[in-house]
Amino acid sequence: MNEHQASEAVNDDSVNAATQHTSTATPITGQVPTVQERRKVLGASLVGTAIEWYDFFIYGSAAAIIFGPQFFPAGDNPILGTLAAFGTFAVGFLARPLGGLIMGHYGDRIGRKAMLLVSMLLMGSATVLIGLLPNYESIGIWAPILLVVLRLLQGIGVGGEWGGAVLMAVEYSPSNRRALYGAFPQMGLPLGIIGANLVFIVVSNIMSPEAFQSWGWRVPFLISALLVIIAMWIRVQVEDSPAFKDVKQKKTVSKAPMIDLFRKHTGTVLLAGAISIACPALGYMYSVWMLSHRENLGADGVSQNVMLALILWGAVCHLVMVALGAVLADKFTQKSVFLWGAGLLVVWAFPFFWLIDTGNWLSIAVAFAVLLLVQSLMAGPQATLIAELFPAEVRYSGASVAYQIGSILGGGFMPLIGTSLYAAFHSSTPIALYLLAMGLISFIAMAALKVGLHRASADTI
Repeated sequence: MNEHQASEAVNDDSVNAATQHTSTATPITGQVPTVQERRKVLGASLVGTAIEWYDFFIYGSAAAIIFGPQFFPAGDNPILGTLAAFGTFAVGFLARPLGGLIMGHYGDRIGRKAMLLVSMLLMGSATVLIGLLPNYESIGIWAPILLVVLRLLQGIGVGGEWGGAVLMAVEYSPSNRRALYGAFPQMGLPLGIIGANLVFIVVSNIMSPEAFQSWGWRVPFLISALLVIIAMWIRVQVEDSPAFKDVKQKKTVSKAPMIDLFRKHTGTVLLAGAISIACPALGYMYSVWMLSHRENLGADGVSQNVMLALILWGAVCHLVMVALGAVLADKFTQKSVFLWGAGLLVVWAFPFFWLIDTGNWLSIAVAFAVLLLVQSLMAGPQATLIAELFPAEVRYSGASVAYQIGSILGGGFMPLIGTSLYAAFHSSTPIALYLLAMGLISFIAMAALKVGLHRASADTI
Protein backbone atom coordinates (compact mmCIF):
# COMPACT_ATOMS: atom_id res chain seq x y z
CA MET A 1 0.00 0.00 0.00
CA ASN A 2 1.59 3.35 -1.01
CA GLU A 3 1.47 6.47 1.17
CA HIS A 4 -1.43 8.02 -0.77
CA GLN A 5 -3.56 4.90 -0.28
CA ALA A 6 -2.62 4.77 3.43
CA SER A 7 -3.61 8.39 3.82
CA GLU A 8 -6.91 7.77 2.06
CA ALA A 9 -7.71 4.82 4.32
CA VAL A 10 -7.01 6.88 7.45
CA ASN A 11 -8.74 10.06 6.42
CA ASP A 12 -11.70 8.68 4.51
CA ASP A 13 -12.49 5.59 6.49
CA SER A 14 -11.43 6.57 10.03
CA VAL A 15 -9.54 3.29 10.32
CA ASN A 16 -5.91 2.46 11.04
CA ALA A 17 -4.55 1.53 7.62
CA ALA A 18 -1.36 0.04 9.00
CA THR A 19 -3.27 -2.33 11.27
CA GLN A 20 -5.53 -3.41 8.42
CA HIS A 21 -2.61 -4.06 6.11
CA THR A 22 -1.16 -6.71 8.41
CA SER A 23 -4.41 -8.67 8.64
CA THR A 24 -4.43 -10.70 5.46
CA ALA A 25 -1.90 -9.05 3.20
CA THR A 26 -0.36 -12.42 2.39
CA PRO A 27 -2.60 -15.41 1.59
CA ILE A 28 -2.70 -17.93 4.42
CA THR A 29 -1.79 -20.57 1.87
CA GLY A 30 1.58 -18.81 1.52
CA GLN A 31 1.23 -18.86 -2.25
CA VAL A 32 1.84 -15.45 -3.78
CA PRO A 33 0.71 -15.27 -7.45
CA THR A 34 3.52 -15.28 -9.96
CA VAL A 35 3.92 -12.61 -12.63
CA GLN A 36 2.83 -15.15 -15.25
CA GLU A 37 -0.33 -16.01 -13.29
CA ARG A 38 -1.19 -12.35 -12.92
CA ARG A 39 -0.72 -11.71 -16.63
CA LYS A 40 -2.92 -14.68 -17.47
CA VAL A 41 -5.68 -13.39 -15.18
CA LEU A 42 -5.45 -9.88 -16.63
CA GLY A 43 -5.67 -11.29 -20.16
CA ALA A 44 -8.66 -13.45 -19.26
CA SER A 45 -10.43 -10.51 -17.58
CA LEU A 46 -9.79 -8.17 -20.48
CA VAL A 47 -10.69 -10.58 -23.31
CA GLY A 48 -13.71 -12.02 -21.52
CA THR A 49 -15.27 -8.69 -20.62
CA ALA A 50 -14.53 -7.31 -24.10
CA ILE A 51 -16.46 -10.17 -25.70
CA GLU A 52 -19.35 -9.88 -23.24
CA TRP A 53 -19.57 -6.15 -23.89
CA TYR A 54 -19.33 -6.76 -27.63
CA ASP A 55 -22.43 -8.94 -27.30
CA PHE A 56 -24.19 -6.31 -25.21
CA PHE A 57 -23.30 -3.39 -27.48
CA ILE A 58 -24.17 -4.99 -30.80
CA TYR A 59 -27.68 -5.15 -29.40
CA GLY A 60 -27.51 -1.41 -28.68
CA SER A 61 -26.24 -0.65 -32.18
CA ALA A 62 -28.93 -2.84 -33.72
CA ALA A 63 -31.59 -1.20 -31.53
CA ALA A 64 -30.59 2.21 -32.90
CA ILE A 65 -30.19 1.11 -36.52
CA ILE A 66 -32.32 -1.92 -37.37
CA PHE A 67 -34.58 -3.35 -34.62
CA GLY A 68 -37.33 -0.74 -35.02
CA PRO A 69 -38.47 -1.79 -38.52
CA GLN A 70 -37.51 -5.45 -38.03
CA PHE A 71 -39.30 -6.16 -34.75
CA PHE A 72 -41.43 -3.09 -33.94
CA PRO A 73 -42.98 -1.78 -37.17
CA ALA A 74 -44.69 1.54 -36.44
CA GLY A 75 -46.10 2.59 -39.80
CA ASP A 76 -45.59 6.26 -40.58
CA ASN A 77 -44.04 7.11 -37.20
CA PRO A 78 -40.58 5.51 -37.01
CA ILE A 79 -39.83 7.27 -33.72
CA LEU A 80 -42.26 4.86 -32.03
CA GLY A 81 -40.32 1.88 -33.37
CA THR A 82 -37.06 3.41 -32.12
CA LEU A 83 -38.57 4.01 -28.69
CA ALA A 84 -39.79 0.41 -28.55
CA ALA A 85 -36.36 -0.88 -29.60
CA PHE A 86 -34.64 1.23 -26.92
CA GLY A 87 -37.23 -0.08 -24.47
CA THR A 88 -35.96 -3.62 -25.07
CA PHE A 89 -32.42 -2.26 -24.65
CA ALA A 90 -33.45 -1.06 -21.19
CA VAL A 91 -34.97 -4.47 -20.39
CA GLY A 92 -31.47 -5.93 -20.42
CA PHE A 93 -30.53 -3.59 -17.61
CA LEU A 94 -33.53 -4.63 -15.54
CA ALA A 95 -32.23 -8.20 -15.72
CA ARG A 96 -28.70 -7.28 -14.74
CA PRO A 97 -29.37 -7.07 -10.96
CA LEU A 98 -30.88 -10.55 -11.17
CA GLY A 99 -27.67 -11.77 -12.78
CA GLY A 100 -25.70 -9.95 -10.11
CA LEU A 101 -27.79 -11.52 -7.33
CA ILE A 102 -27.60 -15.07 -8.69
CA MET A 103 -23.95 -15.07 -9.71
CA GLY A 104 -22.92 -12.96 -6.76
CA HIS A 105 -24.43 -15.59 -4.43
CA TYR A 106 -22.69 -18.51 -6.11
CA GLY A 107 -19.53 -16.51 -6.78
CA ASP A 108 -19.16 -16.01 -3.02
CA ARG A 109 -20.18 -19.63 -2.36
CA ILE A 110 -18.32 -21.70 -4.98
CA GLY A 111 -15.90 -19.28 -6.61
CA ARG A 112 -15.35 -16.43 -9.04
CA LYS A 113 -14.09 -18.53 -11.95
CA ALA A 114 -17.13 -20.81 -12.21
CA MET A 115 -19.53 -17.89 -12.47
CA LEU A 116 -17.43 -16.19 -15.13
CA LEU A 117 -17.75 -19.31 -17.27
CA VAL A 118 -21.52 -19.43 -16.70
CA SER A 119 -21.98 -15.75 -17.56
CA MET A 120 -19.99 -16.17 -20.77
CA LEU A 121 -22.05 -19.16 -21.92
CA LEU A 122 -25.34 -17.44 -21.10
CA MET A 123 -24.43 -14.19 -22.82
CA GLY A 124 -23.00 -15.87 -25.91
CA SER A 125 -25.94 -18.23 -26.37
CA ALA A 126 -28.50 -15.43 -26.11
CA THR A 127 -26.57 -13.29 -28.61
CA VAL A 128 -26.32 -16.04 -31.21
CA LEU A 129 -30.02 -16.83 -30.84
CA ILE A 130 -30.87 -13.15 -31.48
CA GLY A 131 -28.95 -13.48 -34.74
CA LEU A 132 -31.17 -16.44 -35.68
CA LEU A 133 -34.48 -14.91 -34.53
CA PRO A 134 -37.20 -14.44 -37.22
CA ASN A 135 -38.53 -10.88 -37.50
CA TYR A 136 -42.04 -9.48 -37.04
CA GLU A 137 -42.98 -10.09 -40.66
CA SER A 138 -42.21 -13.80 -40.27
CA ILE A 139 -43.72 -14.73 -36.90
CA GLY A 140 -45.69 -11.67 -35.83
CA ILE A 141 -45.94 -10.76 -32.15
CA TRP A 142 -43.68 -13.66 -31.14
CA ALA A 143 -40.72 -11.84 -32.68
CA PRO A 144 -40.60 -8.94 -30.17
CA ILE A 145 -41.58 -11.27 -27.31
CA LEU A 146 -38.68 -13.63 -28.00
CA LEU A 147 -36.36 -10.68 -28.53
CA VAL A 148 -37.22 -9.39 -25.05
CA VAL A 149 -36.65 -12.86 -23.52
CA LEU A 150 -33.21 -13.14 -25.14
CA ARG A 151 -32.37 -9.59 -24.06
CA LEU A 152 -33.26 -10.60 -20.50
CA LEU A 153 -30.84 -13.51 -20.74
CA GLN A 154 -28.16 -11.14 -22.03
CA GLY A 155 -28.79 -8.90 -19.05
CA ILE A 156 -28.50 -11.79 -16.58
CA GLY A 157 -25.23 -12.87 -18.19
CA VAL A 158 -23.57 -9.45 -18.15
CA GLY A 159 -24.98 -8.77 -14.68
CA GLY A 160 -22.78 -11.50 -13.25
CA GLU A 161 -19.78 -10.78 -15.47
CA TRP A 162 -18.52 -7.45 -14.17
CA GLY A 163 -18.23 -8.40 -10.51
CA GLY A 164 -16.41 -11.65 -11.20
CA ALA A 165 -13.98 -10.19 -13.73
CA VAL A 166 -13.16 -7.25 -11.46
CA LEU A 167 -12.59 -9.45 -8.42
CA MET A 168 -10.31 -11.83 -10.30
CA ALA A 169 -8.18 -8.87 -11.39
CA VAL A 170 -8.20 -7.02 -8.05
CA GLU A 171 -7.67 -10.11 -5.88
CA TYR A 172 -4.64 -11.09 -7.97
CA SER A 173 -3.15 -7.59 -7.93
CA PRO A 174 -0.12 -6.25 -6.05
CA SER A 175 -1.14 -3.61 -3.52
CA ASN A 176 0.63 -0.75 -5.33
CA ARG A 177 -1.17 -1.47 -8.64
CA ARG A 178 -4.65 -2.15 -7.33
CA ALA A 179 -6.55 0.39 -9.45
CA LEU A 180 -4.62 -0.43 -12.61
CA TYR A 181 -5.41 -4.14 -12.31
CA GLY A 182 -9.05 -3.36 -11.59
CA ALA A 183 -9.17 -1.19 -14.70
CA PHE A 184 -8.46 -4.10 -17.06
CA PRO A 185 -12.09 -5.36 -16.96
CA GLN A 186 -13.14 -1.71 -17.39
CA MET A 187 -11.08 -1.52 -20.56
CA GLY A 188 -13.05 -4.45 -21.92
CA LEU A 189 -16.02 -2.10 -22.32
CA PRO A 190 -14.47 0.24 -24.92
CA LEU A 191 -12.94 -2.78 -26.66
CA GLY A 192 -16.45 -4.23 -26.92
CA ILE A 193 -17.72 -0.95 -28.37
CA ILE A 194 -14.87 -0.89 -30.89
CA GLY A 195 -15.56 -4.48 -31.95
CA ALA A 196 -19.32 -4.00 -32.22
CA ASN A 197 -19.09 -0.82 -34.29
CA LEU A 198 -16.30 -2.09 -36.54
CA VAL A 199 -18.36 -5.15 -37.41
CA PHE A 200 -21.45 -3.02 -38.14
CA ILE A 201 -19.41 -0.62 -40.28
CA VAL A 202 -17.88 -3.45 -42.31
CA VAL A 203 -21.09 -5.45 -42.73
CA SER A 204 -23.26 -2.44 -43.62
CA ASN A 205 -20.74 -1.25 -46.23
CA ILE A 206 -19.85 -4.49 -48.01
CA MET A 207 -23.45 -5.25 -48.91
CA SER A 208 -26.39 -3.36 -50.29
CA PRO A 209 -28.79 -1.58 -47.89
CA GLU A 210 -31.46 -4.09 -48.87
CA ALA A 211 -29.27 -7.07 -48.02
CA PHE A 212 -28.23 -5.50 -44.70
CA GLN A 213 -31.87 -4.87 -43.77
CA SER A 214 -32.85 -8.38 -44.82
CA TRP A 215 -30.13 -10.55 -43.25
CA GLY A 216 -26.80 -8.73 -42.99
CA TRP A 217 -27.57 -7.28 -39.56
CA ARG A 218 -27.52 -10.84 -38.19
CA VAL A 219 -23.83 -11.37 -38.95
CA PRO A 220 -22.47 -9.41 -35.93
CA PHE A 221 -24.62 -11.55 -33.61
CA LEU A 222 -23.56 -14.85 -35.16
CA ILE A 223 -19.86 -13.93 -34.93
CA SER A 224 -20.28 -14.12 -31.17
CA ALA A 225 -20.23 -17.94 -31.30
CA LEU A 226 -16.55 -17.96 -32.30
CA LEU A 227 -15.64 -15.23 -29.83
CA VAL A 228 -17.24 -17.09 -26.92
CA ILE A 229 -15.28 -20.25 -27.71
CA ILE A 230 -12.04 -18.25 -27.60
CA ALA A 231 -12.95 -16.56 -24.30
CA MET A 232 -13.99 -19.84 -22.68
CA TRP A 233 -10.67 -21.44 -23.63
CA ILE A 234 -8.77 -18.55 -22.04
CA ARG A 235 -10.83 -18.50 -18.85
CA VAL A 236 -10.68 -22.23 -18.24
CA GLN A 237 -6.91 -21.95 -17.83
CA VAL A 238 -6.91 -19.54 -14.86
CA GLU A 239 -7.29 -20.54 -11.22
CA ASP A 240 -9.69 -18.96 -8.77
CA SER A 241 -8.52 -15.89 -6.89
CA PRO A 242 -6.19 -16.12 -3.85
CA ALA A 243 -8.68 -14.19 -1.71
CA PHE A 244 -11.45 -16.73 -2.38
CA LYS A 245 -9.05 -19.63 -1.73
CA ASP A 246 -8.25 -18.04 1.63
CA VAL A 247 -11.94 -17.76 2.48
CA LYS A 248 -12.39 -21.46 1.71
CA GLN A 249 -9.32 -22.51 3.68
CA LYS A 250 -10.40 -20.43 6.68
CA LYS A 251 -13.87 -22.03 6.37
CA THR A 252 -15.51 -18.60 6.45
CA VAL A 253 -17.54 -19.03 3.23
CA SER A 254 -20.90 -17.34 3.74
CA LYS A 255 -23.91 -19.64 3.59
CA ALA A 256 -26.18 -16.78 2.53
CA PRO A 257 -24.00 -14.02 1.03
CA MET A 258 -26.87 -11.75 0.03
CA ILE A 259 -28.45 -11.88 3.47
CA ASP A 260 -25.10 -11.14 5.09
CA LEU A 261 -24.46 -8.36 2.59
CA PHE A 262 -27.69 -6.47 3.24
CA ARG A 263 -27.65 -7.13 6.98
CA LYS A 264 -24.22 -5.55 7.40
CA HIS A 265 -23.56 -3.37 4.34
CA THR A 266 -26.87 -1.93 3.05
CA GLY A 267 -25.76 1.68 3.25
CA THR A 268 -22.49 0.92 1.48
CA VAL A 269 -24.31 -0.92 -1.32
CA LEU A 270 -26.66 2.02 -1.91
CA LEU A 271 -23.87 4.61 -1.92
CA ALA A 272 -21.74 2.44 -4.20
CA GLY A 273 -24.72 2.14 -6.53
CA ALA A 274 -25.12 5.92 -6.53
CA ILE A 275 -21.48 6.58 -7.43
CA SER A 276 -21.91 4.13 -10.33
CA ILE A 277 -24.68 6.15 -11.99
CA ALA A 278 -22.69 8.69 -14.00
CA CYS A 279 -20.26 6.38 -15.84
CA PRO A 280 -22.84 4.23 -17.65
CA ALA A 281 -24.99 7.28 -18.44
CA LEU A 282 -22.06 8.78 -20.36
CA GLY A 283 -21.06 5.49 -21.94
CA TYR A 284 -24.47 4.60 -23.35
CA MET A 285 -25.20 8.13 -24.39
CA TYR A 286 -22.23 8.40 -26.74
CA SER A 287 -22.06 4.74 -27.83
CA VAL A 288 -25.77 3.94 -28.33
CA TRP A 289 -28.04 6.98 -28.19
CA MET A 290 -25.93 9.09 -30.55
CA LEU A 291 -26.57 6.58 -33.34
CA SER A 292 -30.21 7.64 -33.40
CA HIS A 293 -29.71 11.25 -32.28
CA ARG A 294 -27.35 11.87 -35.23
CA GLU A 295 -30.35 12.66 -37.47
CA ASN A 296 -31.18 15.67 -35.29
CA LEU A 297 -27.74 17.28 -35.63
CA GLY A 298 -27.04 20.25 -37.88
CA ALA A 299 -29.02 21.06 -41.01
CA ASP A 300 -28.79 17.61 -42.58
CA GLY A 301 -27.81 15.48 -39.61
CA VAL A 302 -24.74 13.24 -39.45
CA SER A 303 -24.48 10.12 -41.59
CA GLN A 304 -24.54 6.69 -39.99
CA ASN A 305 -20.97 5.90 -41.09
CA VAL A 306 -19.61 9.19 -39.74
CA MET A 307 -21.30 8.67 -36.37
CA LEU A 308 -20.06 5.07 -36.15
CA ALA A 309 -16.55 6.35 -36.87
CA LEU A 310 -16.92 9.02 -34.16
CA ILE A 311 -18.12 6.40 -31.69
CA LEU A 312 -15.04 4.34 -32.53
CA TRP A 313 -12.91 7.42 -31.87
CA GLY A 314 -14.65 7.86 -28.53
CA ALA A 315 -14.05 4.21 -27.62
CA VAL A 316 -10.32 4.55 -28.39
CA CYS A 317 -10.19 7.63 -26.14
CA HIS A 318 -12.07 5.67 -23.50
CA LEU A 319 -9.66 2.74 -23.69
CA VAL A 320 -6.57 4.90 -23.23
CA MET A 321 -8.05 7.22 -20.64
CA VAL A 322 -9.42 4.48 -18.37
CA ALA A 323 -5.86 3.29 -17.94
CA LEU A 324 -4.81 6.89 -17.24
CA GLY A 325 -7.54 7.25 -14.61
CA ALA A 326 -6.37 4.07 -12.91
CA VAL A 327 -2.71 5.14 -12.91
CA LEU A 328 -3.68 8.47 -11.35
CA ALA A 329 -5.77 6.65 -8.73
CA ASP A 330 -2.79 4.49 -7.77
CA LYS A 331 -0.53 7.56 -7.59
CA PHE A 332 -2.92 9.79 -5.65
CA THR A 333 -6.13 8.27 -4.21
CA GLN A 334 -9.10 6.51 -5.77
CA LYS A 335 -11.56 8.84 -4.09
CA SER A 336 -9.91 12.11 -5.14
CA VAL A 337 -9.56 11.07 -8.79
CA PHE A 338 -13.19 9.92 -8.90
CA LEU A 339 -14.39 13.21 -7.39
CA TRP A 340 -12.48 15.15 -10.04
CA GLY A 341 -14.24 13.15 -12.75
CA ALA A 342 -17.72 13.64 -11.29
CA GLY A 343 -17.10 17.35 -10.73
CA LEU A 344 -15.86 17.87 -14.28
CA LEU A 345 -18.98 16.15 -15.62
CA VAL A 346 -21.12 18.80 -13.93
CA VAL A 347 -19.02 21.49 -15.63
CA TRP A 348 -18.89 19.79 -19.05
CA ALA A 349 -22.55 18.73 -19.49
CA PHE A 350 -23.67 21.87 -21.34
CA PRO A 351 -20.50 22.59 -23.36
CA PHE A 352 -20.62 18.98 -24.53
CA PHE A 353 -24.02 19.48 -26.17
CA TRP A 354 -23.09 22.88 -27.55
CA LEU A 355 -20.38 21.11 -29.56
CA ILE A 356 -22.61 18.18 -30.49
CA ASP A 357 -25.38 20.44 -31.75
CA THR A 358 -23.10 22.02 -34.35
CA GLY A 359 -23.32 18.79 -36.36
CA ASN A 360 -19.66 19.26 -37.28
CA TRP A 361 -17.69 16.01 -37.04
CA LEU A 362 -14.57 17.69 -35.64
CA SER A 363 -16.56 19.43 -32.90
CA ILE A 364 -18.25 16.14 -32.04
CA ALA A 365 -14.86 14.40 -31.90
CA VAL A 366 -13.58 17.01 -29.42
CA ALA A 367 -16.79 16.71 -27.36
CA PHE A 368 -16.41 12.93 -27.20
CA ALA A 369 -12.72 13.10 -26.25
CA VAL A 370 -13.31 15.45 -23.31
CA LEU A 371 -16.40 13.53 -22.20
CA LEU A 372 -14.47 10.25 -22.18
CA LEU A 373 -11.65 11.83 -20.19
CA VAL A 374 -14.22 12.92 -17.61
CA GLN A 375 -15.81 9.48 -17.59
CA SER A 376 -12.49 7.69 -17.30
CA LEU A 377 -11.45 9.64 -14.22
CA MET A 378 -14.41 7.89 -12.60
CA ALA A 379 -14.21 4.54 -14.38
CA GLY A 380 -10.45 4.10 -13.82
CA PRO A 381 -10.65 3.79 -10.02
CA GLN A 382 -14.30 2.63 -9.90
CA ALA A 383 -13.80 -1.14 -10.09
CA THR A 384 -11.18 -1.42 -7.38
CA LEU A 385 -12.88 1.20 -5.25
CA ILE A 386 -16.13 -0.81 -5.21
CA ALA A 387 -14.37 -4.14 -4.65
CA GLU A 388 -12.56 -2.79 -1.60
CA LEU A 389 -15.81 -1.70 0.03
CA PHE A 390 -16.74 -5.29 0.93
CA PRO A 391 -15.05 -8.19 2.75
CA ALA A 392 -14.03 -11.19 0.62
CA GLU A 393 -16.89 -13.33 1.96
CA VAL A 394 -19.54 -11.14 0.29
CA ARG A 395 -17.41 -9.19 -2.19
CA TYR A 396 -18.82 -10.74 -5.39
CA SER A 397 -22.38 -10.07 -4.21
CA GLY A 398 -21.65 -6.56 -3.02
CA ALA A 399 -19.69 -5.43 -6.07
CA SER A 400 -22.20 -6.92 -8.51
CA VAL A 401 -25.32 -5.49 -6.89
CA ALA A 402 -23.83 -2.03 -6.37
CA TYR A 403 -22.56 -1.77 -9.94
CA GLN A 404 -25.82 -3.00 -11.46
CA ILE A 405 -27.87 -0.51 -9.44
CA GLY A 406 -25.84 2.27 -10.99
CA SER A 407 -26.02 0.74 -14.45
CA ILE A 408 -29.81 0.58 -14.40
CA LEU A 409 -30.39 4.07 -13.03
CA GLY A 410 -27.64 5.69 -15.07
CA GLY A 411 -27.21 3.72 -18.28
CA GLY A 412 -30.13 1.42 -18.93
CA PHE A 413 -32.71 4.11 -19.50
CA MET A 414 -30.42 6.75 -20.98
CA PRO A 415 -31.24 6.03 -24.68
CA LEU A 416 -34.95 5.90 -23.87
CA ILE A 417 -34.83 9.07 -21.76
CA GLY A 418 -32.70 10.91 -24.32
CA THR A 419 -35.02 10.01 -27.20
CA SER A 420 -38.12 10.94 -25.20
CA LEU A 421 -36.72 14.27 -24.01
CA TYR A 422 -35.64 15.32 -27.47
CA ALA A 423 -38.98 14.28 -28.96
CA ALA A 424 -40.80 16.36 -26.33
CA PHE A 425 -38.63 19.51 -26.30
CA HIS A 426 -36.70 19.39 -29.61
CA SER A 427 -33.70 20.63 -27.66
CA SER A 428 -30.59 19.11 -26.07
CA THR A 429 -30.91 21.33 -22.98
CA PRO A 430 -33.01 18.82 -20.96
CA ILE A 431 -30.52 16.06 -21.80
CA ALA A 432 -27.61 18.23 -20.65
CA LEU A 433 -29.47 18.78 -17.38
CA TYR A 434 -29.91 15.02 -17.11
CA LEU A 435 -26.14 14.47 -17.44
CA LEU A 436 -25.45 17.25 -14.95
CA ALA A 437 -27.78 15.55 -12.46
CA MET A 438 -25.97 12.22 -12.94
CA GLY A 439 -22.67 13.92 -12.17
CA LEU A 440 -24.05 15.58 -9.04
CA ILE A 441 -25.49 12.32 -7.70
CA SER A 442 -22.20 10.46 -8.18
CA PHE A 443 -20.18 13.34 -6.68
CA ILE A 444 -22.33 13.62 -3.55
CA ALA A 445 -22.41 9.84 -3.01
CA MET A 446 -18.62 9.59 -3.48
CA ALA A 447 -18.03 12.42 -1.01
CA ALA A 448 -20.14 10.57 1.58
CA LEU A 449 -18.63 7.12 0.99
CA LYS A 450 -15.91 5.72 3.25
CA VAL A 451 -13.54 3.93 0.89
CA GLY A 452 -10.90 1.24 1.33
CA LEU A 453 -12.43 -0.37 4.45
CA HIS A 454 -11.48 -3.83 3.14
CA ARG A 455 -8.45 -2.94 1.07
CA ALA A 456 -6.09 -5.22 3.01
CA SER A 457 -8.35 -8.26 2.57
CA ALA A 458 -7.89 -7.95 -1.18
CA ASP A 459 -4.09 -7.93 -1.01
CA THR A 460 -2.15 -10.88 -2.35
CA ILE A 461 1.33 -9.68 -1.37
